[in-house]
Amino acid sequence: MATPAKETLFVGLYATELSDREIPSFICSLTGTEIRAGWDDRYSTNLVPEFLAYEGKLLIDWGAGTRSWAQYADRKSKPILELRRTKSEPPYPGHGAFLSQLSQVESLPSSWRAILSSIRGIYLLTCPRTKEQYVGAAFAIGGFLARWTQHAATMGDAQAFRARDPEDYRVSILEVAGSLATDDDIVAMEQRWKEKLQSLEMGLNRN
Repeated sequence: MATPAKETLFVGLYATELSDREIPSFICSLTGTEIRAGWDDRYSTNLVPEFLAYEGKLLIDWGAGTRSWAQYADRKSKPILELRRTKSEPPYPGHGAFLSQLSQVESLPSSWRAILSSIRGIYLLTCPRTKEQYVGAAFAIGGFLARWTQHAATMGDAQAFRARDPEDYRVSILEVAGSLATDDDIVAMEQRWKEKLQSLEMGLNRN
C-alpha cells in the first residue's frame, strides 16, 4: 500500500485460488451493474503466513508501474529499501503541509485521523478535471475529518457538486480555528478565504 509519505509499505502477500467457475449473476457492489451468469469466475485470496513478520515494517521499491495496483510477486522482484524494527505510522506533517485525496481520507493513519477530528476551521477542495476550487468550513463535532468524510461519501456533497460528475477532489487545510472560536468566527474566516481565492466568482462556492 502507498503511505501518505508516498512510500510503498508491505502489508501482506496473498495467494489466489480458483474457487468457483461460471458463477451466477450478481450486482457489482462497486459499479451497481449486473454481472451476467457464467461470464466470470470467482477466486479466493489467502494470506501467506510466512510473511506475517514483515507486515507494516518492510518498505519496497514498487517500480515505475505505480498505477498497476496488482502485480505478481513471482514475476517481478521488488528491491527492499528499508526493514523497520516495529510497525510505525509516518508523523503528521502539520496543518499547513497536509494534503490528501478525498478518497484517501478514511485510510489515513489513525494518529492523523485523531488530530483532524479534533480541529475545526477552513479547508480547500480542488477539482483535478476543471481546476476549480471550493472553500469549506468544518464546524461540528468531528472537525475536519467528519466534514471530509461527508464529502467523500459522494465525492462532494455541497450544492455546487450535485449537478456534476463525481470527482476525487484534493483536500488541504487553509486555516485552523482556535479552541475558543465560535461558529460565527469560523463563518467569518470562511468568507475571508472565499474573497481571497475568489471561489464564488471562479470556483465551486455558491453562497
